Amino acid sequence: MKLTPHKELIEEAWCDRKMLNSEEVRDQIRAVIDLLDKGLIRVAEPTDDGWKVNEWVKKAVIMYFPIQPMEVITVGPFEFHDKIDLKSGYQNLGVRVVPHAVARYGSFIAKGVIMMPSYVNIGAYIDSGTLVDTWATVGSCSQIGKNVHLSGGVGIGGVLEPVQAAPVIIEDNCFIGSRCIVVEGVRVESESVLGANVVLTGSTKIIDVSGNKPKEYRGVVPARSVVIPGTIPKRFPAGEFQVPVALIIGKRKESTDLKTSLNNALRDYDISV
Repeated sequence: MKLTPHKELIEEAWCDRKMLNSEEVRDQIRAVIDLLDKGLIRVAEPTDDGWKVNEWVKKAVIMYFPIQPMEVITVGPFEFHDKIDLKSGYQNLGVRVVPHAVARYGSFIAKGVIMMPSYVNIGAYIDSGTLVDTWATVGSCSQIGKNVHLSGGVGIGGVLEPVQAAPVIIEDNCFIGSRCIVVEGVRVESESVLGANVVLTGSTKIIDVSGNKPKEYRGVVPARSVVIPGTIPKRFPAGEFQVPVALIIGKRKESTDLKTSLNNALRDYDISV
């Protein structure tokens, strides 16, 4: 698919917002959002050299908001007042959507995804076989891989600006435990397991404590890691206090089925849930 004309016009309009008054520019922006909705383009995509952020697509998402009028949206007895339509056509897409799950137009949800009562924002990409469990939220532009389990109450943060910032990325076959928070462009690599209540931000220390010496990461959870919440001491003017960190306690075992429950994955390391 040749995207050069879309990209060039989006970049021009980004630098000159007066161009948003042009119907041609508005049509191009809407066309990009439609491609996002169909999964034909992505805000970020895997490449042989790692993940690539398509900044121009994020720019289109940002400029989509000012060109859209506020409208009343009714769904049965429910009423909304917003600029962006709700996603529709789930039966044809092969997606199971349980009331009251909501996804915004401009998000892509692949065949075989199950959405319990949850929320998916514009620009997000959810690949096949993934379960978005009850009250989980998938923020704008987040990238969720295949066969991922986002447990109840999980918060996947969204990011639009700055446009060069990477979105949150959860790679294939990950299990994200209840009430986990993953924000600020953190990447959780394939087959990792996050125990309940793990909080990952761009500045969170992710410490591998499975060896003789701790090994520290920031912004990325290595593939197949089993992670639980922890704390470390930190000195402040008022005294020494414990601050939260994420602890890698081991690797997901080869004998562990990719769809195993969080309980079993953690019990491999004698960690209660």
